[in-house]
Amino acid sequence: MHTTATHWGMYGAIVENGRLKKLVPWSGDTAPSVLGESIPDALGGTSRLRFPVAREGWHRSRLRGDIDKRQRGAEPFVRLSWDEALSLLADELARVREHGNESIYAGSYGWGSPGIFHHPQSQLHRFVNCIGGAIGSVGAYSFAAAEAIVPYVTGYALRPLMWAQTSWSVMARETQLFVAFGGLSAKNSQVSPGGVARHALVGGVQAMLDSGGRLVDIGPVRSDLPASNRIEWAPPRPHSDVALMLGIAHTLASEGLADRTFLQSHCVGYERFESYLFGEDDGVPKCVEWAAKICDLPANWIRALAREMAAKRTMIGLSWSIQRADHGEQAVWTGITLAALLGQIGLPGGGFGIGYGSCNFVGGEGGVVPWATLPKGENPLLDRAIPVARLSDMLLHPGEEFAFNGKIQKYPDIKLVYWVGGNPFHHHQDINKLLRAWRQPETVVVNEPFWNALARHADLVLPTATSFEREDFAATANEEAVVAMHRVSSPLAESKTDHWIFCELASRLGVREKFTEGRTETDWVRHLYEQSCANAKKGKIDLPEFDDFWNAGVVPLPSRPGEERVLWQAFRSDPHANPLATPSGRIEIYSERLASFDLPDCKGHACWFEPREWLGSLLTQQYPLHLISSQPKGRLHGQYDQGKVSRALKVKGREAMSINPFDAQARGIGSGDLVRVFNDRGACLAGAVLSEDVNRGIVQLPVGAWYDPQEPGTVGSLCKHGNPNVLTRDEGSSCLGQGPSAMSCLVDIQKWDGAPPVVTAFNGPRIV
Repeated sequence: MHTTATHWGMYGAIVENGRLKKLVPWSGDTAPSVLGESIPDALGGTSRLRFPVAREGWHRSRLRGDIDKRQRGAEPFVRLSWDEALSLLADELARVREHGNESIYAGSYGWGSPGIFHHPQSQLHRFVNCIGGAIGSVGAYSFAAAEAIVPYVTGYALRPLMWAQTSWSVMARETQLFVAFGGLSAKNSQVSPGGVARHALVGGVQAMLDSGGRLVDIGPVRSDLPASNRIEWAPPRPHSDVALMLGIAHTLASEGLADRTFLQSHCVGYERFESYLFGEDDGVPKCVEWAAKICDLPANWIRALAREMAAKRTMIGLSWSIQRADHGEQAVWTGITLAALLGQIGLPGGGFGIGYGSCNFVGGEGGVVPWATLPKGENPLLDRAIPVARLSDMLLHPGEEFAFNGKIQKYPDIKLVYWVGGNPFHHHQDINKLLRAWRQPETVVVNEPFWNALARHADLVLPTATSFEREDFAATANEEAVVAMHRVSSPLAESKTDHWIFCELASRLGVREKFTEGRTETDWVRHLYEQSCANAKKGKIDLPEFDDFWNAGVVPLPSRPGEERVLWQAFRSDPHANPLATPSGRIEIYSERLASFDLPDCKGHACWFEPREWLGSLLTQQYPLHLISSQPKGRLHGQYDQGKVSRALKVKGREAMSINPFDAQARGIGSGDLVRVFNDRGACLAGAVLSEDVNRGIVQLPVGAWYDPQEPGTVGSLCKHGNPNVLTRDEGSSCLGQGPSAMSCLVDIQKWDGAPPVVTAFNGPRIV
């Protein structure tokens, strides 16, 4: 049986008449995701792109020399041959490059394919670097605020830190109390960037509970873990995590429970933080009574939790969700500071971890192999890259200055956007603002397999093969296997691989040899695997030769023999011999460097900043509900929203919104009703599901429903399908990280009366 991989699992493929019929989960995964069931039917459905097309108005006006960009998203498309499409694109790239390569935005973003060679953004970046570079992006929508703050506090970049965090097997044995800020989500842990081998979260949590451990689930929405009397749900007011942590820290410090020996030997700057904690700076002690008013949790409960954390081996979990908010950097920094006060960092089962329950690889048991990636070459515009979540601002405000990571930068003047392997109409906040921004570039080019909202809002759309229609291999650090991705189906209709497209463009622009290095696609897959073998050997992990691997399909990757993963165990044992990469070599509870930036929204130590949009603000008089736009259960972001698993979870064809029965009753809403969700940024329809798993004052609408406006191309149009990003804020988390603040969002809802508009998200546009 052929093998393949997705972001949510490794599979054997059953093929009939050259087409994928079924995916069978890898036998080593004892808790496989159901998401694979969506794929076979979706590969050939009505939402699939089949040939190159150009937007009618762009195609017509470009031939006149006057590019029309007003009707993106509203116009039909013109069918093109591949030769026409590639020649048009090569000419357009040449024209735009006359303004300078800084006129091209090729940051792109998205999960794309789990394959190492066919990773779409890597292919795009290698191509544009061969022709002089382009403006790129930095950071991730998932954890940009954490990426910004963690290096200042720990000296580590966030991603390597997460790979090194304490594994579930250690926590199962050692952790007595797991305090999960933002909760632990099984649905989020369905996925990993390079594919999942064994889904570990539910089993890891259960093993910890079976060993006598306890889990405190802190979040406005109850975690989707199996019920257990050893799990306590504590629903605070959304985005009050920092205040709660400060209240706990105040109890530790004031009751003599803080580990002052650890703070002295392994940290710097605690005294400055303690002055703030006790109110010596601002006259406001951050005691449990202060925290309780902000969090809407009992003061006695906070105090008892603090004492329990000091008495037990405690792991502090910091989910990615708590930092996708106004001042999101502070939640991560305060969590690390709280762990330092407990003094358990570097002990088995104690300390902190960022991203447990956010992605499967965090806490995984597999070997940490430095997997080779497609070399991207040199981009002379690398230092001009923008924070990924500032896409709309870049397009709307060319030449405007903005603050980022202690520096002042300028937005470039973008004339051409090239996007592959993702969908900003899923990821980006405030879609109506994005629509206004999307009208600014002269040309938008997209490589895409499906007619999602990005493809519908492009000028030139090139149909790409899916990961099941090409050869590759997939792996992720901490995952327990590497898998050969055999081609299990022929590319549909005229679709091609991204690599083929860029080879043809490179030929037309005179850089084919530079782009390919004389290798075919098969050569590249073998070459990158062999590089990975060499990297693995340095880490004492032996991988089979390529042909043996390809024939085997799946190769397990155990951790190094005799090793267990405990974050900063060596640093704890001897901080002088094993210093961190901070200026002090220690955990920087107070950062002199950050303080020197003199930022209004990020000080020298962790602080409470009141969010601008939350249930404690005056805006609740107009919009009294806090929207949690969490990850979905039936898909990865927007991938395979058209598949049967995702569609089965919808209500009357719309995305399902969880509403507390108290809030629903007050509005005359019953389970199964359609509701209009709205604020001053936009509105969408959703299907009501009444649930006690969301706290009062909270509604939960997952991301990823394909944007489906009632009036295509019109700013402010109702999304018929339930995309929450027509509602979310597009403002940076702070001028340090400039991450997304989507979770800081207030809305109201009302029952929808009458016949709803028909959902057309999965129908292709008109072709003329």
